Amino acid sequence: MATWAIVPVKPLRRGKSRLAGLLTEEQRTRLNRYLLEHTLTILNEISEIEHTLVVSRDPAALALTRSMGGRTVLEDGAPQFNTAIKRATIVAQAQGARAVLILPADLPLVEPADLKELLMRGNNPPTVVIAPDRRLDGTNGLFVNPAGLIEYGYGPGSFHCHCARATEAGARLEIMHSDHFGLDLDLPEDLELVGGMKGLKL
Repeated sequence: MATWAIVPVKPLRRGKSRLAGLLTEEQRTRLNRYLLEHTLTILNEISEIEHTLVVSRDPAALALTRSMGGRTVLEDGAPQFNTAIKRATIVAQAQGARAVLILPADLPLVEPADLKELLMRGNNPPTVVIAPDRRLDGTNGLFVNPAGLIEYGYGPGSFHCHCARATEAGARLEIMHSDHFGLDLDLPEDLELVGGMKGLKL
C-alpha cells in the first residue's frame, strides 16, 4: 500500500500569529522553520510512508522541503486550508498514493513510534484514524485509507466533523488519544508546556 504524508504549511513568517504577544516575528519564523524541519525529519524515518508532500504558498517552506527530499505543491488562489489539502490529495493520488496521512507541522512531541501506531491502526480499509488535540476539538493526525474517502473538515470542531464524516462514509473509525499528538503549538499556554523556545532548544 502506497501511503503518502501531506503536510500543510502556512507562510513561515506569518504562522503562529496567536503567539505574537509572546514572540517577535523573527522568533515565530524561526519556530515555524524548526517545526517544519522536525516534522520532515520524523516523516523521513517512517518506512511505511512512500513520499511526503508539503502544500504551501511560501517558497521558503517549499525550498526547505525539497532540500530534505520531500515533494511540494504550490498553494495558489485565496488561502483555504481544506481546499489546499484536497488539492494535495489529488496530486498524491495521481502519482500512486492509495492512502494519505494529513499531519500538521506544529507537533513538537511527535515521534516515529507515534506515527507508526497511527498508520498501523488504519491498515484495513476503509478506515479513518484520527488523533485529536488535547482539547478534543482539532485534528492533529488524520489517516484516510483509501485516500479521498472523506471530505476534509478542518477548522473549529474538526475532530467531531471528521468523526461524523468517517461514519457517514461507512469507514471503520479509530480514535488515537496521545499526549504527543495532543500538543500542537498554537497558544501561549501550549508553548509553555514544552518549556518555551529554550525547551525546544531554539
